[in-house]
Amino acid sequence: MARQVHFGPTNRHGVSRFLHGLFFRSTLFSMSLLALTAADGKSIKMVTSWFNPEYKEQTFHKILVIGVAQNLKVRADFEDEMAAQIARPGIQTIPGNQILLRPDPKAKPDLDYLRTQIRDNGIDAVVVSRLLKIDKKVTSIPSSTYIAPFPYYYSFYGYLGAVYLVIYDPGYTREDVTVSVETNVYATSKPDGDLVWTGVSNSFNPKSAEKVADGLVNVIPKQMEKDGLLAKKPASN
Repeated sequence: MARQVHFGPTNRHGVSRFLHGLFFRSTLFSMSLLALTAADGKSIKMVTSWFNPEYKEQTFHKILVIGVAQNLKVRADFEDEMAAQIARPGIQTIPGNQILLRPDPKAKPDLDYLRTQIRDNGIDAVVVSRLLKIDKKVTSIPSSTYIAPFPYYYSFYGYLGAVYLVIYDPGYTREDVTVSVETNVYATSKPDGDLVWTGVSNSFNPKSAEKVADGLVNVIPKQMEKDGLLAKKPASN
């Protein structure tokens, strides 16, 4: 049976300073991947995950879900769906877009406002997902010639019959794109925050940022269950 994790009492004296560095980098690590022109691959998988052993056998009760993205629609949709997937009986989840301002995505976030919201809403854990990197690999497929063996080159009809069956493949290049996303879970019970769980997932040849987000909300909660961070979600009737 999967185990739940508790992050201790809610920190009401200030929010973890780890958020400062995280949000300061938000303009550099955007999930705005709509410009990608990739292939039709749809697969996503977890690459690695780690669970802080100090937090095993405990439970948490209120989680804030944040997607670090310049595309505000992608961010809001991701936060809504991830919050819904993480929610469990006894665990309330809050999408970041419900309590955080949505300013110019290129502007530096108001960290004082963020601290106040986390404190006033009694949030004891924060789940944050951000784009880690995009790898592009170009593969060259060489040209090829296939021919059915005809030995009758000394006659016109033999020659024509042979070359007519020649098939020429001019070759091409193929670009494969791998999008890596990092998801961290922090407890807010300590002033600087405490890393509880971290995982990295790879999406292969996604067509858009939306596709990346859709994949994340499926694999991340399942990996959290597997690692014992979340209890299995009750089956819906």
